[in-house]
Amino acid sequence: MPGSPIRKLASLAEDRKKAGIHVYHLNIGQPDLPTAPEVFEVIRAFSEKTIAYAPSNGIPLSLTAWKHYLEHFGIHFDETELIITTGGSEAIIFAMCAVCDTDDEIIVFEPTYANYNGFAGVANVKVCAVPTFIENGFHLPSEKEIESYITNRTRAILFCNPSNPTGTIYSRDELQRLVNLSQKYGLFLLSDDAYREFAYDAEIISLEDFPEIHDRIILLDSCSKRFNVCGVRIGLLASHSKDVIASVLKFSQARLSVATIEQLAMVPLLENPKAYTQPLVEEFRKRRDVVCEELKSIPGVTFYKPEGAFYITIGLPVNDSEHFSKWLIEEYEDDRETVLLAPAQGFYATKGKGMNEVRLAFMLKIDDLKRSLAILKKALEVYQHNFLK
Repeated sequence: MPGSPIRKLASLAEDRKKAGIHVYHLNIGQPDLPTAPEVFEVIRAFSEKTIAYAPSNGIPLSLTAWKHYLEHFGIHFDETELIITTGGSEAIIFAMCAVCDTDDEIIVFEPTYANYNGFAGVANVKVCAVPTFIENGFHLPSEKEIESYITNRTRAILFCNPSNPTGTIYSRDELQRLVNLSQKYGLFLLSDDAYREFAYDAEIISLEDFPEIHDRIILLDSCSKRFNVCGVRIGLLASHSKDVIASVLKFSQARLSVATIEQLAMVPLLENPKAYTQPLVEEFRKRRDVVCEELKSIPGVTFYKPEGAFYITIGLPVNDSEHFSKWLIEEYEDDRETVLLAPAQGFYATKGKGMNEVRLAFMLKIDDLKRSLAILKKALEVYQHNFLK
């Protein structure tokens, strides 16, 4: 079971804070903007005398709200094809368990969301990583190259669109390659849509636009990022396959239910999502642009401007980004301030990849982003002088 590259240096950051050092967190996708007041109004208005178990597949009111939310994007599922999960994380684990037996394989594109490796460990599934590269914005390779990674144990292709950790948005042509392979080999396509609204320079195409694989699609979703409710832990699994839903329902019954009050608290946001998400997306577009502009001034840094989400994977002029990130949070300071990064090695399933890369999450307000990247620039100069002579 791998450790989290996103959280593994967090204890060091807490130690620095106790020592009076201010830490700018660029390591984790925790939006800093306030949660909508409607969420707290629902919680305060809860009047039942007992907080009872919810149905294992979800509270009917919440299921209907999820259905309406998806319809805002032209995605159509019946309530019977939806299962509410404990965050998007549980949805991904349930999907892996539903389509794979022990030691079956799921294709991902690396760098990939780091916890896919952990989820695969929980499900006893093998992750088979197809490489993508910073030079072309981490877009997908050819259909033929992806096909070369398919074996007789491959059961599914899992991808995040827009991507965490790269911000890449896959085009219709790229998705068509995956659809073709799904048809040819009978593979499920697991689409992690947690960042659906966060599109800046490209249109997000849903797999629902490909009716030829209607029953091979599993959509995985989460309220966390789009509504600034990471601690609420409400996600979704959607599939037109009755067999998939039947399997996932068994897993859901085994864990009993998802939190009752939190499901209800998400209903007003799901019923009218764009009122909450549009201002958020515009703010993160501004932050994305500031980050890219500031990175241009740092010698030796390579990057591709992300098209969506709120992450960017960058190359640093170092040999070992984990060593640099640890030194940065453990030893370096500039005017009693430092920065916490997420080393990119943990976003690769292939050992030895991403050695000079880090993922930045542009979660901070613009002035803090500028300051944190100024610290990074100075830190790289000191690090290169001390370790890369």
